Amino acid sequence: MYDDKVRWNKKYETLPMPTHVAKVVKHYADQAPRGTALDIACGQGRNTVFLAERGFKVDAIDISEVALSYLDDIENVTTICADIDDYTFGNEYALIVNVNYLDRALIPKIKEALKHRGMVIFETFVEAEGDGFHQPSNTEYLLHVNELLNLFQSFEILYYEERIDTNLRGEKVKIASLVARKP
Repeated sequence: MYDDKVRWNKKYETLPMPTHVAKVVKHYADQAPRGTALDIACGQGRNTVFLAERGFKVDAIDISEVALSYLDDIENVTTICADIDDYTFGNEYALIVNVNYLDRALIPKIKEALKHRGMVIFETFVEAEGDGFHQPSNTEYLLHVNELLNLFQSFEILYYEERIDTNLRGEKVKIASLVARKP
């Protein structure tokens, strides 16, 4: 955990990070029941603040205290500096947001942590074939085609898309977006 924390703190101190709310969060968050939300690997809180402004009480979890410092004094936000792998989710969330982070071991935790009729908004990178795509060197951080859809097949799928997009550096990436409701 310590190495991850150091690495991510350095990234947040030196690299540009996304500041705009993820489009899928902006478009679908208001369809979730109000209550407590969880923003997984929240970074500097671009989605966290958006949710708090819409009336959610937000638990924002990230391994980087540098990133979480951007959320100091934001009303209705509780920051949790922890390694997500070691964090125990409660089963109280009306909404769980997971953007640009993939740990397949969290999927059962996410499903369990949602209240009945709670909603998950999940968006991250998908493996892409062909030239010109930027992809992480560790393929464990990439979804397979339709994998996200299959992981939540027991949920009511409200929206699913795999698309080509551009990252902050202007590199071509493939993204999967899912919005689903717990039955």
